[in-house]
Amino acid sequence: MKNLFFAAFVFYAVTLSCSKKEPADLYPADSPKANYDTAAIDSFSNGATSIDVVREIRMSSRKYQDSVKEAVKAREQEKKLKEEIEKENKKSAEEKKAEEKKLKTDETLPAGDTKIP
Repeated sequence: MKNLFFAAFVFYAVTLSCSKKEPADLYPADSPKANYDTAAIDSFSNGATSIDVVREIRMSSRKYQDSVKEAVKAREQEKKLKEEIEKENKKSAEEKKAEEKKLKTDETLPAGDTKIP
């Protein structure tokens, strides 16, 4: 009888300890997410690259270099346009000054005098 109780107790303990348990959800939907880069900089796993190396690869790519060249060209064109606008503004300002001088000299002449061009 003692052996029967002992065997039943062992069977119950083994059954209880080996039963499937539902694992807890490690990543619940309402858990806060990290808003920063979580990639390891110095990872020793196979195929791992540091963030600095990836950045250098992206910067050396042809697409990046082309976009940099286009940006430089756009800046140069913008500078040229500004210079042309400034030149036109200077010319128009000089013309206005010349017209004002001409009007002032015409107004200051006595009534009997005529201006010879």
